[in-house]
Amino acid sequence: MATSSDSDRFRAGALLAALLILLSATAPAAARVLLGVDEALGLVYPGAEIERRTLYLDAEERARAEALAGGPLASGVARPYVAHAGGELVGTAYLDTHRVRTLPQTVMVALDAAGRVLRVEVLSFDEPPDYLPREEWYRQFEGRDGDAPLVPGRDVRGVTGATLTTRTTAAAVKRVLALHAVITAREEGAP
Repeated sequence: MATSSDSDRFRAGALLAALLILLSATAPAAARVLLGVDEALGLVYPGAEIERRTLYLDAEERARAEALAGGPLASGVARPYVAHAGGELVGTAYLDTHRVRTLPQTVMVALDAAGRVLRVEVLSFDEPPDYLPREEWYRQFEGRDGDAPLVPGRDVRGVTGATLTTRTTAAAVKRVLALHAVITAREEGAP
């Protein structure tokens, strides 16, 4: 015969199970990693030797990069991936992690030796998949350099339902191009 305490325990257990199901349905999904860094670098610079560097911008360099980018940098530390093949520079890639709507996205912006965009790859995207543009959309950045305007809706095609993704991705590409210009000027000894 069941006692009232058994019945209470059963109800408490059922309530707890229902609560856990409800919470798991409303909890944000874990980060969706679409591509690993090494895999992305291999796609862009096949067979190249990759060297990861850590560079520290001084206040003047950071201000110059922010002016070129049209907005703030997340940090004064740059971590480029420099690709060489046969002793020649073939390009440099940078990772940029930023918030899209409420959750982060990480893109890799890969540049050629002249500082033009070779490819933009989405490495992780935590927003709902509906906010992620198709791969073809990212190709419009190819060949762009630091002088190219990247205004969404004018210079960069928009995507219905992914407006914030298009804006933040265009801003990320602009930040990378600006950062690369400042780093290149430093390495070439330009004022």
